[in-house]
Amino acid sequence: MGSDSMTRTRRGLLTNEPLILLALVLLALYFAREVLIPLAMALTLNFLLTPAVMFFERLRLKRVSSVVLVVFVASAVVGGVGFIVARQLIGVVNELPNYRQHISTKLSELNMSVNNPLGQTVKSIEVIGETLSEESAAVTKATPVRVVPPPESTSRYLGELVRPVMGPLATLGMVLIFTIYMLLKREDLRNRLLLLAGVGRLNLMTQALNEAAERISRYLVMTFLVNGSFGVVFAIGLYLLRVPNATLWGALLAMLRMVPYAGTMIAGVATVGYTLVYFDSWWQPLWVFLLFAGLEIAISNFVEPHLYGRNTGISALALVTMAIVWTLLWGWAGLVVSTPLTVCLIVFGRYVPQMSFLHILLGEEAELAPEARFYERLLATDQAEAHNIADRFLESRGIVDLYDQVVMPALIMTEQDRHKGALDEVRCSYLFQSATELIAELTDYKSKALNDTGCDPRIDLVRTNPIVCVPANDQADEIAATMLAQLLEQCSHKTVLLPSTALSPEILSRLAEERGTILCISAVPPFAFAHARTLAIRLRQSVPSNRILIGLWNTNGDKDVLRERFGQARPDFVVSTLREALDQIKECERPQTVAAPWSAAPVEAGTD
Repeated sequence: MGSDSMTRTRRGLLTNEPLILLALVLLALYFAREVLIPLAMALTLNFLLTPAVMFFERLRLKRVSSVVLVVFVASAVVGGVGFIVARQLIGVVNELPNYRQHISTKLSELNMSVNNPLGQTVKSIEVIGETLSEESAAVTKATPVRVVPPPESTSRYLGELVRPVMGPLATLGMVLIFTIYMLLKREDLRNRLLLLAGVGRLNLMTQALNEAAERISRYLVMTFLVNGSFGVVFAIGLYLLRVPNATLWGALLAMLRMVPYAGTMIAGVATVGYTLVYFDSWWQPLWVFLLFAGLEIAISNFVEPHLYGRNTGISALALVTMAIVWTLLWGWAGLVVSTPLTVCLIVFGRYVPQMSFLHILLGEEAELAPEARFYERLLATDQAEAHNIADRFLESRGIVDLYDQVVMPALIMTEQDRHKGALDEVRCSYLFQSATELIAELTDYKSKALNDTGCDPRIDLVRTNPIVCVPANDQADEIAATMLAQLLEQCSHKTVLLPSTALSPEILSRLAEERGTILCISAVPPFAFAHARTLAIRLRQSVPSNRILIGLWNTNGDKDVLRERFGQARPDFVVSTLREALDQIKECERPQTVAAPWSAAPVEAGTD
């Protein structure tokens, strides 16, 4: 029992404290990087090569043959291009000493007059360097030292020659092995992940795997297209500027751009540096720099944020931040695979509730819902922007949806914060006043949609029953009742809005005489049911023959069950939205309506 209790405690700690879990994951990523780096690279290559393997399998090749063929072709292409580029690059480097005169000329042109501060600083540095050189020469003459290297064996020489490339070769070998295994056993790996998730989460895990594969595949395809296009355009520009080896510099740029940020800078500096050495004037290097800078700014600020953000679901800031994080953890390899790994984190955060903050922080979708933005702007006392949010919503959705989906949720959030003590009376009064002013501005609003307010302009209302809207308790209930009364008036209903304090015995007796009058009680959470039940009991005792409709706004649950909970004060109808209230009242009026002649001109919604 003790061990089981401790196990549950540890699990609860990791589950309820996502930051601790994230810290443990980061530590594991850092200390296990020697194995995880090849695994991450192989996983990225797997997303890229799997479509090709599946293509050959559809041609009725066996799995092993398809994998071997795809890996061989991919390795040959990458190795061939890399060999050609490396060979040409070595040739360019070997030619650089031939342009020594151009370098000397540009350095002499950069010499500055000693009269200005910068020239004096350069001169001072030169004097210090000459002094140190003289002192070093004097010491060397005084104490000549001759270093005699010990005889070196052939095996030691070969070891020193091979040692620097052993690490990269080992990593490359592990990447190749992991990639081949993942391509051969992709169904087996997927099944193991599904088993880890559990039978109860098969649906979520399947969705997560499919979404991650789709996003990463789209990212890799877009990366190759963007980088290849950049390299082609850059090579054409260099050719027009008469830069030698234009194809080499374009290919080098396209390849190095696979390493985010750093690769672009290396390729750009190498190209501009080469033009500085090759040409004897400053104009060609300047034009090359402007070409590179213009293309990079255009692609980095307009093309890539649009394509990568849309296809991967990562915000632009998250791309930069996570590139830094993965670089700190895994070095240059982390920089290469930063985007695919970040996509996995976002998908993980989307489907695992405990890690949902990853999806919020890194995902592209960070916009608040309209009701939350409306309420937040009112909390910030920015009434103008809050009304602008309402106006933009009104243009696309209509007044009923505006009240149901924006204003009413804002009223409910206000009431909840007020009852929790998180909202003072002054701020609460400001919120209610702003909402009241918005409703007043929409008094004469004419809906463009046919049934936006729930009434049909093709129906001629011959006789309608009066409707009395009554708030259950406080100001929020009164504002909700005002919205309902306004919508009913736009549908040509005879509507009266009465505060609960105005329900005197005289008023109630008059309502009892008019049995066709419908009484609508408006109640806003969090105490909607209690306040509505209290008022319903009073009304049912005073006007037993009238129909009562109770609006428990934004309340979930079965309407018949809610009606039963009212007991003896059971209302005739219970609704949770203003649209439901309009529809229910329209149903009550339907037997007393007559269809207008078809030849009659249609009447605009909201008018008589």
